[in-house]
Amino acid sequence: MSSSILQEQTKRTRARYVILALISIGTMINYLDRTILGIAAPALTEELGISVAVMGILFSAFSWSYTAMQIPGGILLDRFGSRIIYFLSLTLWSLFTALHGLVNSVWTLFAMRLGLGVAEAPCFPTNSRIVATWFPQQERAMATGVYTVGEYIGLAFLSPLLFWILAAFGWRALFIIVGVVGILFGLVWIRFYQEPQDYKSVSKSELDYIAHGGGLISTSGNKASFEWSMIIRLLKYRQLSGICLGQFASNSTLVFFLTWFPTYLATERQMEWIKIGFFAVMPFIAASVGVLSGGWLSDYLLKKGKSVNIARKLPIIMGLLLASTIIGANYVESNTAVIAILSVAFFAQGMAALGWTLVSDIAPMDQLGLTGGIFNFAANLAGIITPMVIGFIVAATGSFIGAIFYVGILALVGAFSYIFIVGDVQRIDLQD
Repeated sequence: MSSSILQEQTKRTRARYVILALISIGTMINYLDRTILGIAAPALTEELGISVAVMGILFSAFSWSYTAMQIPGGILLDRFGSRIIYFLSLTLWSLFTALHGLVNSVWTLFAMRLGLGVAEAPCFPTNSRIVATWFPQQERAMATGVYTVGEYIGLAFLSPLLFWILAAFGWRALFIIVGVVGILFGLVWIRFYQEPQDYKSVSKSELDYIAHGGGLISTSGNKASFEWSMIIRLLKYRQLSGICLGQFASNSTLVFFLTWFPTYLATERQMEWIKIGFFAVMPFIAASVGVLSGGWLSDYLLKKGKSVNIARKLPIIMGLLLASTIIGANYVESNTAVIAILSVAFFAQGMAALGWTLVSDIAPMDQLGLTGGIFNFAANLAGIITPMVIGFIVAATGSFIGAIFYVGILALVGAFSYIFIVGDVQRIDLQD
């Protein structure tokens, strides 16, 4: 073997960061596609004649099919692997996004929301599987934080552009443009993503580093079997049932910002749309910082010798407790103060968005997709329940006050779950 080839194999490459960039961009597109309905809602509801209560149901409809497909999506992921499933998911959800621009009734919009939910279902279980495959344990919180920030950063920095497109070209063009961008990125994904053992640019040194840190670099060859009883068996472990409840609570804050937040500013706070386009950026920037801060803190504690329990759970508990301060928005008059409170709450929710790191840590080695599907099923029940609850509260009371209380109290429930239910963070062994 020549010295140049030997040097190339012993030098530790950083191919895993290329993979991280791919799933980060995919996640950003994922959240743009599922949330631009919130931006388009005021113009869309006026044109189609949709009431506030019906809009709550439409916001929720995405999560009906998205949640229902989590476990089937996880099973397909374990069976066929990350590369193909993510490509199909990304391409289909982007197509459904573009088709939103062609709807002409409540029923066709409802159908597009259901289709979008079905297509997006495998995204986060795939992200979790890729992180568990490509990253050693001591880097997983960082990796999870980086791709999770894609949920927020797209809306944080692209909101002014999205509002401009809405004002200049209308809500239909908004959906079509974002959908086409996703379809084009699907071609990028299928060209560049590979599993570690198939990736030509990764060195043996990097593969050894990943494997020695607990990375599951050979999982793509596993064709996992499935029995429905596995779902019950997995949920009997407090690690999984506890983080499911905690993520449901955390997602309720996220769902508020992704659905009703622009309407809250427009109706409850009487802000003009130009101001909303500016102010809406602030909480999403704060959430982006929160995600990265939580991931950094978790990995830092782990590298400093703290237990996995402390390193993984502490940032989440701190975030959920701080997220409950959203209730303070009910007690201030100043719009600036409201945005400040909401930004603190969303920063905190970002810190708490490390649940997927725990999935990577506790899932059985051959059931990463199924475990992630169960987790995301529970988490996204918030996407079904919260938009409808908020819509009904606002329709019944004419105010968002009760809705803000609902979101804040659920954050406290999530903190309780991580403190008292989750227990030790360790990989589940179904043979026990």
